[in-house]
Amino acid sequence: MLHLNQIFKVFNEGTPDEKIALHELTLQLNPGDFVTVIGSNGAGKSTLMNIISGKIITDLGTVYIDGKNVTNLQEHNRARLVGRVFQDPMAGTAPTMTIEENLAIAYSRIQTRGLQIGVTKKRRDFFKAKLETLHLGLENRLEAKVGLLSGGERQALSLLMATFTDPKILLLDEHTAALDPSRAELITNLTGEIVQKNNLTTLMVTHNMQQALDLGNKLIMMDKGQVIFKANETEKKQLTVEKLLEEFQRIRGEKMNSDRAVLI
Repeated sequence: MLHLNQIFKVFNEGTPDEKIALHELTLQLNPGDFVTVIGSNGAGKSTLMNIISGKIITDLGTVYIDGKNVTNLQEHNRARLVGRVFQDPMAGTAPTMTIEENLAIAYSRIQTRGLQIGVTKKRRDFFKAKLETLHLGLENRLEAKVGLLSGGERQALSLLMATFTDPKILLLDEHTAALDPSRAELITNLTGEIVQKNNLTTLMVTHNMQQALDLGNKLIMMDKGQVIFKANETEKKQLTVEKLLEEFQRIRGEKMNSDRAVLI
């Protein structure tokens, strides 16, 4: 479903600030895989997500989604293939628009002609049914402005908007990091339920190593633009946070950076 082959990306090339963000990175996700990604700040996790979504274009290498070469496609041309939820609850929704208007815009991604963002009775019923699966009562607040929702409610809505159009690949970019612990747990549980129910191929970057172990069937560890460690489903079940830290030290000969992006 996703195949990255020998991806290379450098920023500020030829300047004193030159930084190799991704170095010959190769990654493959089979249909239904849920892969969690960990690594310290600067490991290349965000660049990886941006390459897949088309927000930035790789310098070298190829990107295939569902067998289609999308390497040079811009972000808007991949919208029907890729769903994404960002760290900032404000990023995935339009705060001045209502819940149903936001859902209508997301729904328009799967339409073949025009935007058609109007809300018909059929669509409203569809939206209500989808919102009910969140168990937050949002199905009764379709005309509420999204800006009035809590961070957790907005993130739940963003997750729904990113998934109900059945994307070929779902990108979760530290999507619980900005939430308080109780809301983060809510979104984590919803993520597991929605991904499993819809059998979505998913790549999730997280700062929370325990979350990376609890969710998904595979795990990768990144450092300095490369994947330095992989664990399949069987191996992942045997891992702990302590073992992950030990593995990093064994591979790199030094302790993993103890910053916000790797611990907890």
